Amino acid sequence: MPTPDVPLEKLGFLTLGLFDGDDPGPGMESTLEVIELGEQLGFDSAYLRHRHFQTGISSPIAIMAAASQRTSTIAMGTAVTPLGWENPLRMAEDLATVDILSGGRLEPGFSVGPPIHWDDVKGALYPDTADTEDLTYERVARLLRMIRGEAVSTFSGTAGFEEFSARVEPHSPGLGDRIWYGAGSGRSTRWAAEQGLNLLTSNIIKPEQSDLETDGRWDFAAIQQRQIALFKAHHPDGDAARVSQGLVVIPTDSATPEQRAKYEAYVEKRTPRTAAPMGPPGPGLLAAPDVLGTAEEVAEKLYADAAFREVREVVFALPFTFEHEDYVQILTDMATKLGPALGWKPGA
Repeated sequence: MPTPDVPLEKLGFLTLGLFDGDDPGPGMESTLEVIELGEQLGFDSAYLRHRHFQTGISSPIAIMAAASQRTSTIAMGTAVTPLGWENPLRMAEDLATVDILSGGRLEPGFSVGPPIHWDDVKGALYPDTADTEDLTYERVARLLRMIRGEAVSTFSGTAGFEEFSARVEPHSPGLGDRIWYGAGSGRSTRWAAEQGLNLLTSNIIKPEQSDLETDGRWDFAAIQQRQIALFKAHHPDGDAARVSQGLVVIPTDSATPEQRAKYEAYVEKRTPRTAAPMGPPGPGLLAAPDVLGTAEEVAEKLYADAAFREVREVVFALPFTFEHEDYVQILTDMATKLGPALGWKPGA
């Protein structure tokens, strides 16, 4: 675990990939340039969010395919792909294809459940099967079986002049060991562990009523720490199981006064949502405070975070609405200032 005397092993970042709905090309090019910059700075990974009916990347696999031809070392993943939007078999084919094109650098992450605004989109997404689609953990289990090369077709052999396989093709050995699950609750955390998946824990979690402190506070870091401990306790690899934390982190070392003012306003606007779970009656979703300051200040805050002390790798989330030059500044400070302050070495 990273402490002042134990270095952070892997440093990654997460981007939404915003674009102008009337002219999406420049925004997508910006996302590719950000991934290229990440590799040049020595980041271990670049992750994409997955958005539908929004002006953010809706097809991260396509973006990763493009990025795979412009980079050579940086790992690429999704945090996360909501699998309710996808056909697991087609997803398995696409992931294996891009993993092979990238030289085995994909680390995709998934979640389950009904797509957001389900009642509004189900007619377009599943016009004939919406009421019977399995949107549970089994959807991820199906995807895993396909990625891992298990037979899923009842036919294999020769038909005419063509050969057919019972497994999904192409098959990319090793991809099945690089699958992440974006868990927010204790139940999903334990399920991911029992499947042997890697755990993506982010700046949003779903606490239980029992997580409420005796003084009436919700301690995000303490709750997340308990979820990480639960994951390791039920994972076949125990303490060696991969866990990545994804807080919103904004180092300001080389930021201009105008950028600092923008960042401070962004954090101030989002801070009220960290006081209590959001959503319907009963505990909803709880957000972590954004971490803003110089690399030295950010490192001090992270070392004071109980959950951060339980992970060996991070995927820090970039703020959603900033400009390209802001992301260049933030990523540069992460790699050259914050990473070293946490003991991380580029490309380590």
